[in-house]
Amino acid sequence: MKEKVDLVVYNTKVYTVDNEFSVAESFAVKDGKFYDVGTNEDILSKYSSDKNYNAVGLVIYPGFIDGHCHFFHYGMGILRNADLTGTSSFNEILEILKEHQKNNQGEWLIGRGWDQNDWGIMKFPDKEKLDKLFPDTPVYLVRIDGHAALVNSKALEKAGITKNTKISGGEIFIKNGEPTGILIDNAIELVSSIIPKPDRLQKEEALLSAQKNCFLVGLTSIVDAGLPMTTIKLIDSLQKSGELKMRINAMLSSEDEKFEENIKNGIIKTPRLTVRSIKLFSDGALGSRGAMLKKPYSDDEDNCGFLVKDTEYYNKMCKKAYDNGFQVNTHAIGDSAVKFMLLTYGEILKDTNDLRWRIEHSQIIDTADINLYNKYSIIPSIQATHATSDMYWAEYRLGKNRMKGAYAYKYLFEQNGWLINGTDFPIEKINPMYTFYASVVRKDLEGYPEDGFQMENALSREEALKSMTIWAAKGSFEENEKGSIEKGKLADFVILTHDIMKIPEVKIPDVKVVRTYINGEAVFAYK
Repeated sequence: MKEKVDLVVYNTKVYTVDNEFSVAESFAVKDGKFYDVGTNEDILSKYSSDKNYNAVGLVIYPGFIDGHCHFFHYGMGILRNADLTGTSSFNEILEILKEHQKNNQGEWLIGRGWDQNDWGIMKFPDKEKLDKLFPDTPVYLVRIDGHAALVNSKALEKAGITKNTKISGGEIFIKNGEPTGILIDNAIELVSSIIPKPDRLQKEEALLSAQKNCFLVGLTSIVDAGLPMTTIKLIDSLQKSGELKMRINAMLSSEDEKFEENIKNGIIKTPRLTVRSIKLFSDGALGSRGAMLKKPYSDDEDNCGFLVKDTEYYNKMCKKAYDNGFQVNTHAIGDSAVKFMLLTYGEILKDTNDLRWRIEHSQIIDTADINLYNKYSIIPSIQATHATSDMYWAEYRLGKNRMKGAYAYKYLFEQNGWLINGTDFPIEKINPMYTFYASVVRKDLEGYPEDGFQMENALSREEALKSMTIWAAKGSFEENEKGSIEKGKLADFVILTHDIMKIPEVKIPDVKVVRTYINGEAVFAYK
């Protein structure tokens, strides 16, 4: 008699991503977990199911995990924001805003995704044209990296920002004695804090919209890089009701007004939600020149960027996390910020360990400092598509000498033998195929540059796949639960049209998802 299971998948190629990186042909699922994995003959002879799936010609991988993203804010953007990504001029943005205002009659006009580095003249815009078009509506436009914003005079007025407003850990651009409308890092909060907050229904719609789009591209787990406890509790309620099926590892925002209380309450662990880390910001972003560098920007010789908080703040927050058993995950992009955080971690961690404290982005590193990742067992959390988005202009910011330590993913991988990969969406596209492609090929989707960008730091296909599955799970202490197709692990997997481990590089970005499964349940199926 064959044993009854919930699902049998067969006639396929299964990349298990186990310790041997073995390849199977079939597996059985029972009670939401992989029950057995093996050959077609072995699995079909042992098990029967009312749900058999013949995946002939298709390829299966563990469910993809985005190791660093902004899931909730991505969902809110789908609902509320004018999409400014990919715009090639400020005038194009103005046309999008005019159309958006016609269809969204809100108190504020909000947009996100502009990047002056994609324009013919790579300079920050100002509020002049916004004031003419929208004199009575406050406008708030966030740059692609989230570390700069352009606002109009109405928004400045509502926020009480003048030429005399002082801000620490940020900047208000002034020209001819008046704010230009450009705000950097902490200055952004002066405006964002007064924008009306979404209600519960809008938040629920945002989470479910984000989930839908993630399932379409094969994501079964995400790490949301910084949420307040109110949003985390909403996520928990939607997961318990069965509406939100996505597995979410939420970094607890250190800016939460109840942070002290939240961290003392301890780690949260449910079947689909984990909260065991805190999110810190050390500096800004390279594109908006807020990343903290050891030496001035090559294209702004009076600017080295800045630390967004005083040094004692980071010591205090890291100590609190350590004392309460929480992982620390810090945004650090510039080489000075990276070194500062590595040494700050080191003061507490002392030596090698398995606490898996992370540097999020790890973007620009002085090669003399890279060994500190190994010394203190600090894990780099990278987003490979940042390299292929920034490669056109990064050298203008950094100069040739600093580029050796920029987007140095292979060097980072070699420090501890593993790293975490993600997208940082909505800053980059959510598609994990683009992450895989950028990691391995280091070209944009048009195939530029011909020989790849700094190919000495490309990852192998196996390394790239692990960084999006088992290592991403390990980065959240969940490698024994998910991230590979092995007996006893959660039955999260994705079925693709082609084998990304074998097909020509140029075809990788076009690979499509046929089905996405969580707990053995098909949460997306191509019709």
